[in-house]
This record gives sequence, C-alpha cells and structure tokens, in this order.
Amino acid sequence: MNPITLTTIYLTIMTGPMITMLSSNLFLMWIGLEMNLLALIPLMNNNPNPRSTEAATKYFLTQATASMIFLLSILMNFKQLGLWTFQPETNNTIMVATFISLAIKLGLAPFHSWLPEVTQGIKLNVGLILLTWQKIAPLSILFQFHELINPTLLILSATTSVLIGAWNGLNQTQTRKILAYSSIAHMGWMISILPYNPSLTILNLLIYIIMTVPMFFIFHTHSFTSITSMSLMWSKAPMTLPMISLILLSTGGLPPLTGFLPKWAIITELMKNNNLSLATLMAMTALINLFFYTRLIYSTSLTTFPSNNNSKMYTHQNHTKNNNILSPMMITSTLALPLSPLLL
Repeated sequence: MNPITLTTIYLTIMTGPMITMLSSNLFLMWIGLEMNLLALIPLMNNNPNPRSTEAATKYFLTQATASMIFLLSILMNFKQLGLWTFQPETNNTIMVATFISLAIKLGLAPFHSWLPEVTQGIKLNVGLILLTWQKIAPLSILFQFHELINPTLLILSATTSVLIGAWNGLNQTQTRKILAYSSIAHMGWMISILPYNPSLTILNLLIYIIMTVPMFFIFHTHSFTSITSMSLMWSKAPMTLPMISLILLSTGGLPPLTGFLPKWAIITELMKNNNLSLATLMAMTALINLFFYTRLIYSTSLTTFPSNNNSKMYTHQNHTKNNNILSPMMITSTLALPLSPLLL
C-alpha cells in the first residue's frame, strides 16, 4: 500500500477514538466511531484474498448495523429532549438501544459471533488493533453513560460474555480465535464492574492491552497462527518460550502475575457490593480461561509435535524482525502486581 495512504489510515485510526473520548456531543462521538470503522477496512483487505475479503465484509456489516442503531438512539434522544447528550430523563428504550449498539461494537455476548470470525480472517497486526485500540471508543461511551443504563442488563451481558469467552475458547486450535474469545471474556470482566466501580473497568482495559500487545508481537514475529505452528517454538526461538508462557499465565489471571490484579480487584469489589453469586461464577470461569492458556503452554513447551524438518534447531538463523519494545512490555505484563496499592 502507498505510504501516504497507510499514514492517513493509521492517523484516522488514532484520531477516531480520541474524538469519541474527548467529545461530550453524541454526534461527534458517532463520527469518531465511524472514522475508526472506515479506516480499519482497507487495512483488513490490504492483501486481498477470499478470507480477508469475507472478514472485512462481516466487520463492515456488523459495525455499520451498530452505528445505525447508535445514530437512531442519538436522534430519538434529540427528538425527546432537544439535546445532543443523554440525560437521566432519557427514555429507557433509547439507553437499551445504545447499549446494544455498543455491545455489538465491543463484541460482547450475545452479539459476539462476528469477532472470532473476523479476527481469524485478518493478519495478526490488524488483529491487534481490532482487539485493543478499537475497544477504547465504545468503552469510553459506556464509561460516560453507564449510570443511565440498567445495571441488570450490564451484568447479564457481562456474565454471558465471560461464559461464552471461556467455553468457546476451549476447543479452538487457531491462536487468533483463542485471542478473540479471550477478548470477549475480558470485555465481560470489564462490563461486570461498570455499575459498581467504573475506574476498575479502565484499569482492566489498560492491563488487558498491556498483556495482549506482547503476545501479538511474539505471534506476529514468528508467524504462530495455530497451536501446531507454536509447537515448533522450542526449535525456532527457545528464549521466547518462558516469555510467552508467563504472558499466557498472566492473561489467565494467575497470581503473582500482573493479570491477577484486575481479577482480584473486581472480585473484591463485587463481594463488597454483596454480589457473591456473580463473583463466584466469574472466578470459576477464570479457571476455564486459565485451562486453555495452560494447554497452549503445554503444546509449546512440553510436547514435540511431528515435523517433516530434518534440521531440528533454527536458532542459529538470523531473525530479520527485531522487537526492542518486547522486553519492557514483557516485564510490565507479568511483574506489575507489586504496583497494585498505587493503582488501586
């Protein structure tokens, strides 16, 4: 792709969520979401093949539907109140429609089916943008208006997302689909605490991004797209093995790694608010998530898959892709738990 075009696309992707986050006007928020949506589609279809074209089409249709519902909510609110922002007087139906549109944007259950399919059809670097940066704008709108949305609706969606993210991730063999279901489960954790302590939602999002970025970097550098390809990691990049193992355990929420911090804080907050059943359910689903991350570690570290390669070690070959940012991100994504008194 032309460098000028690519720069314009990346600038638009960066600017979209910024406009949404900094706006108090609903119409400007919608414009920010649209900029984000339209800029990502050319990246998805950069090297056209049937799978990427299908992924871009699915992404466009679902996101356009969500944008249409959100715009409808904005116009209904303007017709009712004459204001470009939601108020406590806003009709409950309008807030439900707004939540549905943002749930589609975020890939929250039961509107999640597009996310694994789209993630599987695109490149890993575009998948990283889809599962991290693209979540910021819809979450910022939810964060701003969460008090006006029915808490039962939020908790119901969060519970479904956590369960679906955990159960559907169990039988996946493709790394991109595993990361997509992991994203759905993490979004469920973020939404579950929104009615009680919204600042924990932001903390969870921040830590989720910190853990996801180095994982995508490693997968992209070594082209690990399935569990079978990851089984060759011991011969391709033995030093990467402990790194990816720690990041996966941290993403699963195993103490004393960074990923334990948001889960610990969220469960504590839920118990403070006498929501023991939800706290127990989420702790149990966290174990299912941890199981499929451990399965990934098992296949990369403890098994030797059948291979048709005569040469067993590739570590002597020079790797052209160097990620200088990986080491600090690796440390942050695994060893930040002692900072919890500062963050909480």
